[in-house]
Amino acid sequence: MKNQDNLIHPIRLTFCNNVRLIRRLKDISQEALALEAGISRVYMSGIESGTRAVSIDIMGKIADALNVEVTDLLKTDYNVDNLINKK
Repeated sequence: MKNQDNLIHPIRLTFCNNVRLIRRLKDISQEALALEAGISRVYMSGIESGTRAVSIDIMGKIADALNVEVTDLLKTDYNVDNLINKK
């Protein structure tokens, strides 16, 4: 049996890709998002790259900072325009 400890779970990949995508679409820097979410820029970088696991609390802080729902960050299919325009 292969060692699967080094594999990133698909849900984490979806989360990190959605955070990066929404941040870029909203033209927010990684540093500004991290500051708004109350976490370090280095930690935010690790989240976006998928190398850092995040708690539900941090997920909530990032969602709040992006003005989206946590569930939006976990979706695999959605309307990008709706996410950009959420308040």
